[in-house]
Amino acid sequence: MEKGTISVSTENIFPIIKKSLYSDHEIFLRELVSNAVDATQKLKRLSSMGEFTGELGELKVQVSVDKEARTITISDRGIGMTEEEVKKYLNQVAFSGAEEFIKRYKEAGDANELIGKFGLGFYSAFMVAERVEVISHSFQEGATPIHWTNDGTTTYTLEAGEREDRGTTVILHVAEDSDEFLEEPRIKTLLRKYCRFLPVEIEFKEEVINNTDPIWRKAPSDLKDEDYTDFFSELYPMEEEPLFWIHLNVDYPFNLTGILFFPRIRQDIDPRKNNIQLYSRQVFITDEVSQIVPDYLMLLQGVIDSPDIPLNVSRSYLQSDRSVKQISNYITRKVADKLKEIFNEDRAKYEEKWKDISVFVKYGYLTDDKFREKARDLLLLNNVDDNYFTLDEYRDKVKEEQTDKDESLVFLYTNNAKEQDLYVKAADAKGYDILQMDGIIDSHFIGRLETDEEKLRFVRVDSDTVDKLIPKQEEAEDEGLVLTEEQEGTIKEAFESAKGERSDLMIQTAKLGAEQLPVSITRPEVLRRMKEQAAMGPQAGFAMDFPEQMNLVVNTKHPLVVEMVEAEDRNDKAKQLLDLALLSQGMLTGSDLTDFITRSIELMK
Repeated sequence: MEKGTISVSTENIFPIIKKSLYSDHEIFLRELVSNAVDATQKLKRLSSMGEFTGELGELKVQVSVDKEARTITISDRGIGMTEEEVKKYLNQVAFSGAEEFIKRYKEAGDANELIGKFGLGFYSAFMVAERVEVISHSFQEGATPIHWTNDGTTTYTLEAGEREDRGTTVILHVAEDSDEFLEEPRIKTLLRKYCRFLPVEIEFKEEVINNTDPIWRKAPSDLKDEDYTDFFSELYPMEEEPLFWIHLNVDYPFNLTGILFFPRIRQDIDPRKNNIQLYSRQVFITDEVSQIVPDYLMLLQGVIDSPDIPLNVSRSYLQSDRSVKQISNYITRKVADKLKEIFNEDRAKYEEKWKDISVFVKYGYLTDDKFREKARDLLLLNNVDDNYFTLDEYRDKVKEEQTDKDESLVFLYTNNAKEQDLYVKAADAKGYDILQMDGIIDSHFIGRLETDEEKLRFVRVDSDTVDKLIPKQEEAEDEGLVLTEEQEGTIKEAFESAKGERSDLMIQTAKLGAEQLPVSITRPEVLRRMKEQAAMGPQAGFAMDFPEQMNLVVNTKHPLVVEMVEAEDRNDKAKQLLDLALLSQGMLTGSDLTDFITRSIELMK
């Protein structure tokens, strides 16, 4: 038996490995199983090159748990290690000295990045184990098995082992503070999480838990639609079938494979949910891919796999790495190309999917300059009649009727056609077309289009009276009932009295014509839109502080209003008309609604 000291110049290294090297201790299983898979893959390569002529036999990695003995065992039939290799790879800790490691550790913004730089994957075992044994037998002819043991200090033992066939077995003697990893369901869950698509079979409790040949590794020409939908169901068993997908496959100037699915958007979907899984050579890294996938595509689902992203990836690495930026740009281009392909090949199919994909396209248009250039002609607008138009098509459709006196085109819209039905019908009667803009980011999207498109304004149908939605050249005043300035003042006083202490209502008078409503409520476009955008921002709670500003517009050319000038019950009628306007907007509630109903019954008597 040989006894020796691992080449570390300080005792501080192992406490750091055990407590601080990874943010999540469960990662040890990924590291050890990945090492076993690498050893197996190396043997396959040597065999294909003729450097290993023996029988490969059954190549799999076996994982087992013995709760009574308090051990976790990972065993492979890969290349194994000689005594010299054990000394080199296990005893020297793959860096020049612990002092350098300690210094780098203290300076690092994310401790996870250290593992890749110093090759400490094997030593992650000490985060959960108080003692680790390694029994290995090299594939090399004449090699003898070895048995290495370490108890989490800088002292090790190295002696002859008892393994007959090639490969390596790692035995973890689990520490008392890591009992959770002695539970078989916990280990199975971790294997499914980190090793689900490793290229070598992983066996646990006589069950192979991984898919060694996932479809993203195959050529798109070899796959059918059912292969993609089946794979989607494997990833997300409770989800509806995706709308469509993009197969990523590029090997220059970086390596990237993967499949991204466009899901059907549900009202309860969480945009922060981690839907995309990142792999490196089929080893799971993370489902936090915000630095790789553009923000507007975070609702996509699927897998991306790149060996150019290290296994132990850190946030600071992702922010600065050139390959990651190239991958992000490539994904953006592929998404735009796929959307363009569907649009050009089957416009009806594209329109059918628009409600689901619009949030991707609009958010991308808002946040990504490169995508915006490609997406402009892929944007669709749909009106209340459920017809779809590109921006240019819609400009041509409405320019004759909806150009204002300043030569600006006015796109009228509703964000809730049912609630704003009164205003929609009034605008329709005027010969205007009304868009539906009811998406969660449409208030921001509208503002961006107004910035990008020349002489274009969006105006919601309830932002003013129908005659003022699209200001035209001044027209001669119609003949008919006209109140004097004094009479208008009398009418305003009645409505001011009727509104009571409501500070959110501003009383206005307008000569709208006998065919329009006697009173109506409008919401000024600018203030209302600011409130909506604030509600979508990072400090959404402060949107409540925005004043709710509405106008109660009294039509002084309506017969009912004209009659009120001389009526003794003028204030009562004003109250009734005001409540009708509030009721039409769903704003009459509680005792005010009860009083209105009682008053209406009395009036009918």
